[in-house]
Amino acid sequence: MFSLNVPVPGEVARLASDLAREWPSASPRPRGEHSMVAKRLATDDHPASVVEARAREVLADQPAVAVRITGVDWFAEPTSGTAPVVYLAVESPGLHDLHRTLCDAFHTVPRVEGEEYTPHVTVARGGDRASGRRLLDRDIEPIEWVVDELAFYDAAHAVESGRVSLG
Repeated sequence: MFSLNVPVPGEVARLASDLAREWPSASPRPRGEHSMVAKRLATDDHPASVVEARAREVLADQPAVAVRITGVDWFAEPTSGTAPVVYLAVESPGLHDLHRTLCDAFHTVPRVEGEEYTPHVTVARGGDRASGRRLLDRDIEPIEWVVDELAFYDAAHAVESGRVSLG
């Protein structure tokens, strides 16, 4: 499975790492691996290179998008993996528009994409609920940035395989 991910600025990655240290029973994201999924891209029917080329075509005229981290939230019962998942909440109408455009061009993953899409940056997952819930009360300063590129991420090999510009 490939995905198109939104690279996050260092300030966002540091915030996520700092919050994860406050939830020691959970599994944090490995250092340097904070990002946000814009769209999953299945490669079952086509080679990854064909899927990547199609994504580049779809994104050719897409504008850069403004993104804002607004707080801390959680998925009490995520669709997969260990629960709960604490994350940095993201506000971005432009990212939702971009996601819809990609959903029109590629298969939509049920329960996590389309209308169910929740852009977020994972802090940690799977720790005790009480400690995770305490993170939800944290006030954070909003962090804003403009997303002007997306990264192709190869989950099978845990590597970025390329980037595509927006705008």
